Amino acid sequence: MVKKKPIEILGKKYVFGGYIDLDKEVVLDNNGERYTNARIDAMVKEIEEHGPYVGRPSLTAPTVHSPEIKARVPAPLKEKLEEAAKSRGETPSALIRQAVEEFLAKSS
Repeated sequence: MVKKKPIEILGKKYVFGGYIDLDKEVVLDNNGERYTNARIDAMVKEIEEHGPYVGRPSLTAPTVHSPEIKARVPAPLKEKLEEAAKSRGETPSALIRQAVEEFLAKSS
């Protein structure tokens, strides 16, 4: 049975969800796999140990936030970048990384 476990957020205690007896009730994820008590326990342990990471995978290392580089560009340049990325089946970020790597390789 999944128990209501209070968690503390910014000094306040919260209890989420209700009681579900996973031995009696079938609950499936989006892939059609059944949630079990063991699976829920493993998920909770993973979050407690590594945090609830969201977003794209790190480019630096697992569980390490990849740094960002921000730059302002004229609107036409942004549009060209987006069109080029779309035509190549890539993201604008991937093209920017490639361009920076090529520039730095040439200037070394």
